[in-house]
Amino acid sequence: MPDVAQDERLATLSAQEMVAGYKAGSFTPIDTVEAVIARLEALQKPLNTMVADMFAQARVEAKAATEAWRRKQPTGLLCGVPVTIKDLIYVRGVRGGAGSILLKDFVTPVDAVPVERLRHAGAILTCKTTTCESGYKLTADSPLTGITRNPWRRDRTSGGSSGGAAAAVAAGAGPLALGTDGVGSIRVPASFCGVVGLKPSFGLVPRSPGFAPPPWASLAHTGPIARTVGDVALMLSVIAGYDVRDAGSLPVSSADYAARLDDSGDLRVVFSPDLGYAPVSPDVAKAVKAAVDALAKAGVRIETAKIALDPDSLDGILRPIAFTEQAAAVGKRSAVELEQSEPEYAQVIDRGRQYSGTDYIAATYRRGALREKFRLLFDSCDLLVTPTVATTAFAAGTLGVDTIDGSKVDGHLGWSPFTWPMNLAGLPALTVPCGFDRDGLPIGLQIVGPWLGEDRVLRLAALFEKIRPWGGTRPSVI
Repeated sequence: MPDVAQDERLATLSAQEMVAGYKAGSFTPIDTVEAVIARLEALQKPLNTMVADMFAQARVEAKAATEAWRRKQPTGLLCGVPVTIKDLIYVRGVRGGAGSILLKDFVTPVDAVPVERLRHAGAILTCKTTTCESGYKLTADSPLTGITRNPWRRDRTSGGSSGGAAAAVAAGAGPLALGTDGVGSIRVPASFCGVVGLKPSFGLVPRSPGFAPPPWASLAHTGPIARTVGDVALMLSVIAGYDVRDAGSLPVSSADYAARLDDSGDLRVVFSPDLGYAPVSPDVAKAVKAAVDALAKAGVRIETAKIALDPDSLDGILRPIAFTEQAAAVGKRSAVELEQSEPEYAQVIDRGRQYSGTDYIAATYRRGALREKFRLLFDSCDLLVTPTVATTAFAAGTLGVDTIDGSKVDGHLGWSPFTWPMNLAGLPALTVPCGFDRDGLPIGLQIVGPWLGEDRVLRLAALFEKIRPWGGTRPSVI
């Protein structure tokens, strides 16, 4: 009879712990993959995190990885480590509906570049995870797959659009997930579910081929979600680096991002509680301030930032760019076809089609000014810290909240005012858990660096994780 407690323990190990266990011969990839599969299956009904499983192939690959470790010839940094893949990202030969009823039978023809690199590193793909339709909103609900729920409270959203990825990792269904982030879609669910999520610098991790439909063309990033900073750094080391097939890919090599996590150095950090324009819930503000104070007590030099973003940035910059790119991604869909989508998604497409070319270009000019504001900020500091999201997880099945601390906000994107500016600027931004609200829901601290500043972002995150250990904190889902 299987040891259920042992299986659950293996499923909740970090990737680094799994690799260490394989090396020591304490357990095998067969053991961990079976444990993760069991956990994913058990979570499907209460949380709804999976779109399509790849269990049969995962078991085949687990046997091969077990033999590779037995011969002491692991195939890469992640040999035998289970990974989930968000459903906006192609996995060759697997259904990729991207949350759309119209794509429910679409089988993706190639691996996305990060998936290809994960395979080469020996990672074992276990399933595709839920997302909203085309990643258009910050939850993971869709007409195709239904509602994905938060493992801390099932009446609350997981966040999104990488919601299935974050919920599965938080609930102990494997250590690593690959997500995407166009306006906060890695950091919002990671914050809501109490895990670590990184949106790398734009272009550091290639997207094409194998990212479709291609919404948020100039905004979307691909990056890792995990329970520990070390695992995020390890996964980034595998998926980062130039690829000529992606026109937005930066001509830089990957690096060993896990090598210097213990070296926090003499980092100069500025803290902005609101970016000069955003209302924040009292519970979030309190937890984030306590986190900043903890970093200061640990010796980090922290000053309060004087950065103030334009309150009109959402309507004047983000929407003309994001909605136009979203509309272009599905430009051939008719009104009849869009009736199979959520009404809010159809509204986004309609709005995007109404912007003119002049509107789009004018927004890119304003985007350039925003980018320059951040460039000047990072001339005088190493990192910026803010709340990740202005609120905690709201009711499952809803689009968002329209009021925060008595102030009206946009119900679609206004409650996440700290995430999408970093997409507009293309900056690396990571969320790390920093506390709970009065309902027991996780709160995230966002750490933002200059372009290609992932190393210092991860170093500060690792220091915070060291003084506020989190990796063993998990919800009781089932």
